[in-house]
Amino acid sequence: MDYKFTIIVPVYNEEDNIERLEKELVAYLELALVSTKILIINDGSTDASQSLIEAICHKHFNFDYVLFEKNQGLSAALKAGFDLATTELVGYIDADLQTSPKDFNLLLEYSSDYDLVTGVRLNRKDHFIKKLSSKIANRIRRLFTQDGMDDTGCPLKVIKTEYAKRIIMFKGLHRFLPALVLLQNGRIKQVPVNHFPRIAGTSKYGLRKRLFAPLADCFAYVWMKKRMLHYKIAKKSF
Repeated sequence: MDYKFTIIVPVYNEEDNIERLEKELVAYLELALVSTKILIINDGSTDASQSLIEAICHKHFNFDYVLFEKNQGLSAALKAGFDLATTELVGYIDADLQTSPKDFNLLLEYSSDYDLVTGVRLNRKDHFIKKLSSKIANRIRRLFTQDGMDDTGCPLKVIKTEYAKRIIMFKGLHRFLPALVLLQNGRIKQVPVNHFPRIAGTSKYGLRKRLFAPLADCFAYVWMKKRMLHYKIAKKSF
């Protein structure tokens, strides 16, 4: 089958969510606006996630997986997905399903005109500390990146694969995907999406990772932006 869209699903110790994840993704594939496949990136889980993932991929022909030797973090999982994607579009969703795969259709409606379309969680179902820390972190990122995005941490995105593959990724840079597409002179858009409380499992990020780590990453982004090479070829003989 000729697929157009690959959904990357990073997984780290989400055994309690895997069954529901399968059901939600299979249901979405039935109504997806474009032909879609799933790529699960197991980021070195130490629970039963891998055996459950393998069972899913054995059952469904349009599901594949990658297993890391050890935990490397979300940025590495996304980079692996970008590197392995062969479709025109690539997307991303968290395995905790606090966002719905069905909302990919809201983003795909704009994928022809924009190079990255990201969700915005307007009615977040997280606890107060998580919402406050994310709000502060987003303000800091906007100050540094000037990308105009209200919710860069929303785990629901659609990117043209050619742009995704050119993103220079290192730890923490998953928080800057819209800004990194802007550095390629790409066009970006944000679209309101649904948000749900976490039903099973636990968040992998505490206050330190959600607030202080992004601040350090902002300086890395600014350094990289200043050091990036830009050139235009005026003429060539081939």
